[in-house]
Formats: sequence, structure tokens, C-alpha cells
Amino acid sequence: MISRRKLIKRLASLPVLGGMAGSTTLLAESLPSATEAVAKRDLIKELGLRTFINAAGNYTSMTASLMPPEVMETINMASKKYVLLNDVQDKVGEKIAKLCHAEGAMVTAGCWSALVLGMAGVLTGKDAKKAAKLPFLEGTGMKSEVILQKSHANGYHHALTNTGVKLIFIETKEELEAAINEKTAMMWFLNREAPVGKIKHEEWVAIAKKHGIPTMNDIAADVPPVENLWRFNDMGFDLVAISGGKAMAGPQSAGILMGKKHLIEAARISAPPRGGNIGRGQKVNKEEILGMYMALETFINRDHDKIWETWENRVALIDGAIAVIPGISTEVVIPEVANHNPSLKISWEGTQHDFSAKDLGADLRDGDPSIETIDWEEPKSLRLTVFMLEKGQDKIVAKKLKEALTKRTA
Repeated sequence: MISRRKLIKRLASLPVLGGMAGSTTLLAESLPSATEAVAKRDLIKELGLRTFINAAGNYTSMTASLMPPEVMETINMASKKYVLLNDVQDKVGEKIAKLCHAEGAMVTAGCWSALVLGMAGVLTGKDAKKAAKLPFLEGTGMKSEVILQKSHANGYHHALTNTGVKLIFIETKEELEAAINEKTAMMWFLNREAPVGKIKHEEWVAIAKKHGIPTMNDIAADVPPVENLWRFNDMGFDLVAISGGKAMAGPQSAGILMGKKHLIEAARISAPPRGGNIGRGQKVNKEEILGMYMALETFINRDHDKIWETWENRVALIDGAIAVIPGISTEVVIPEVANHNPSLKISWEGTQHDFSAKDLGADLRDGDPSIETIDWEEPKSLRLTVFMLEKGQDKIVAKKLKEALTKRTA
């Protein structure tokens, strides 16, 4: 035990403490107040980071979307107050669930986190002792298999295996029926691969319900259309997972898990602030939770018809700028799922032009300003999107693309 004499000696050696005896707010008082001006620094510029016009899309590597003012104001506001993490998840979850026609919802650390936590909840229910045993399922009495279509296995399915489950791959309805057994914990669906899978949404859900098996749909980048936020809940999927930082323009590291109330409650057993389980690393802070809610609400309330018209006008402007270049053809491409919005595909065939999409992409990337496009899909075609562009950037993209193509085709 420290003596009174030693304690006085230590206090005397610390000028700050010595001058503020009895204070319990040293950290708080050392920080700027809400009204105190703080010198602004541009760390992106200080660190020499390249910025660019995003004519590619909301890819993770390109830091997804830019958050709108409403979201940033919410994040900044939240950073100035303490709240209990469970409380903010409770209140925000209720609001999100109502907006998306779900029984329950929670904000997660991205869509991958939603898959992990949702899978964990299906396995453990609201049993914290079971949650502490994941991912070691053997001998626990928990179910251990998840069924999915082979065409839906494009990488994201690995999130489910974080919980220790075994993946069972099928292709046909007959194979699905044969694969279902007492070990089947869930049937998982990847929405972006729905067009190529042999079993479609409604049939997948119907078969699962017949056997009393929970279903999850991963719709990570599948808004727009805005209706997808509630379409699959209405369809009967037990859980739906989505990214928050893509078209909704929320925090890039946030996502949403929504669905049946008991499964959301079960998923939260493995989520922070709880520890000692596989979900401890799936932490999402109060700023992200509130920012995600604001982003969702703002996104839903936008004039989506007007926004779509704006996108079409941007594509038309860029298309018109390069229409006169010999040997170049264009096509408006709208993906059926995953980033469903109008984009422009620029192609050049045969031997008339010997440059590649990578060459043209590099020309735009290395220009001033730097422009990122989709230059990896085909050897002699480049695609660009417009839904990430800020006001007026479509004109810049049109000008720079025309210059690059003119130089390459001269």
C-alpha cells in the first residue's frame, strides 16, 4: 500500500495534478470543448495521398461512397456524448426494422460481419454459453451445416465458416431436398448470383419453410432499387444482410442485419459489448450505428426517380462526347443485380486500335484530375459508372475520356 508521504511526493512531481487536486475530469478538460475552434488539417494532402474522381463504383478498395452532410453531422454529434452501446443498438434497431419491414435489426461492422453474427445467432439462439463455444461445434449439440447453391459460392460464403459450419453445395431442387437433414442449420442465398442460380428466391424460401429451416439473403450491394431494403423481408427470408457504405452512403465499415426478432436478439449475443466469443472483433461504435441509421433514412427518402434521371443524363453526356471518335462503340449497361444503375461501356474491336482497357484506364488514372474506371472486365472495353460522381464531374470525365481516346486512336 502506498504511504501518504509517497502519495504527496508523487502529486508534487506532477504539475498538472498538483494544480488540479481533486479533479476527476482531467482528460475531458484537456480536450477542446464543443465550441472551441480547432485548427483544421488536410491529412490526405499532408500524407500525399492520391484522390480521384470515382467513375468506377463503390468498391471497398476505392473507399466505397462519400457520406452526405446529414450522416457526417450525425457522426460528429455522436462523438461528443457517451451512451450505452446496447441502448443505441436497441433504439436504432427498432427504427431500422420499421423502415425495412423487419421484426428486428442491428447495425454491424459491414455486411461480412452481418453474415457472421447472423449465422452465429442461428446456431446458438440466445444461449450465451453456446455462443462462447463457437467455432467449435463438435459435441455441442448445435447444428453444423449450411446449404447454398454452387453458383452462389463466389467468396462471401466464407463468412459463414467463421462460425465453424460446414458448407453443403447443391445445384438443383432435388439435390437441395436430399441435402436437408438433422444437421442443417440454415439455407444461405447470395442475391447477386440469383440470375444464374437454378433455384430462385421464392422457391428457396418455400422449401426452407417446409422443413423449418432459417434462411439468410446476402444483398450486400443490391440497392438501388430502394425497394430491395424491404422486398426480401416481405418475401419471407428470416435474415437479410446488407452493406451500409455502398449506395446508401453510410459509414463504409457499417452494415445492417435485419429479420426475425428472435434471430436478431440471438445474433447480438455474439456481438460487442459482449466478449469471449467469435463476434468480439465485429465491433461497431455509436457514431457508426447512428450514422448508418441516418444514411438509411436519408436514402429511403430521396427522390429515386429524379436521381435515376440524373444518372441517365450523365451517361448521355459522356456518350455524346465520344460518339464522334472513329472505331469506338458505346453501350448503356444496367446490371440486373448488384449496383443496379446505368453505366457506359466503351469498346473498340479488331485490330484498328491496339490499346487495351488497362492502357486507357491508366491514361485516366494518371491524368489530372485522376479518374478511376472499370478497366478489368474485358481486354478491349472499359466501363464507367456515374452514380458516384459529384455534381459537375460528369463533364470532367467526358472531357478527359475524349482526350484519352482521341490520343489513343490518332
